[in-house]
Amino acid sequence: MPFAIDSEFVTIEGLRAYQSTPAIDGGHAPKAGMLLLPMITGIGAQVREFAETIAAQTGAVALSWDPWHGTSSDDAEFDVLHGMLDELKDETAVAEQRTLLNHLREGLGLERVGVIGWCLGGRFAFILGGLDNKLVNVLAFHPTVPSEPAATHTYDVVDLAGAVEAPTFMAYPGKDSIVPRENFLRLQEALQARTTAPTLIHLYPEAKHGFSDKRRHDEEVNATAFQLSWPQALAFISATTA
Repeated sequence: MPFAIDSEFVTIEGLRAYQSTPAIDGGHAPKAGMLLLPMITGIGAQVREFAETIAAQTGAVALSWDPWHGTSSDDAEFDVLHGMLDELKDETAVAEQRTLLNHLREGLGLERVGVIGWCLGGRFAFILGGLDNKLVNVLAFHPTVPSEPAATHTYDVVDLAGAVEAPTFMAYPGKDSIVPRENFLRLQEALQARTTAPTLIHLYPEAKHGFSDKRRHDEEVNATAFQLSWPQALAFISATTA
């Protein structure tokens, strides 16, 4: 049965974030949390919906990192957001994400914490997963791993994916125009070579990049990919944070 939730924007050590907190039966505090790493939209309506659904369906606190510090697809055009993405440095982003992970663990006292990301956030999910062996899961939807790393990219995502010690879930669209299939195959090989934890990989052959975003659900292949993958991701979160 879904949990009742409270959602609000919060400030954590100067960082804006969106927190959805479930109300656990009997007034007990939640024991698990998920750090959400958004797509280029920032904490737009779609990402807030993801957070609220995760909290309501799994009972985990869902805390969303804000890569753009207040700007989102709610109030900015995508060319503006792409310009901000061009300036986003790996070291800065990971430092902010680690601050939020610490808040979940130390500030909220959560015992089991995982990470989920979409597009650019999917890439960072693998980075965090490889750097932090305390995570209980890593989920990445259509992670953006381009042919040539951007000038602001300093982490090797494939190497770090291979270092993840937690159970891992990845969903890849076969018609991804941004991430070449060979990069998906490299990620798949790195994940499946691990001996520390299980790997679940979904391949949706006809779906396109960013298929989780409702704005792309006018194409049936994207809507279907999301309808199949999202319930399984929620079940994966529930199982790994229990």
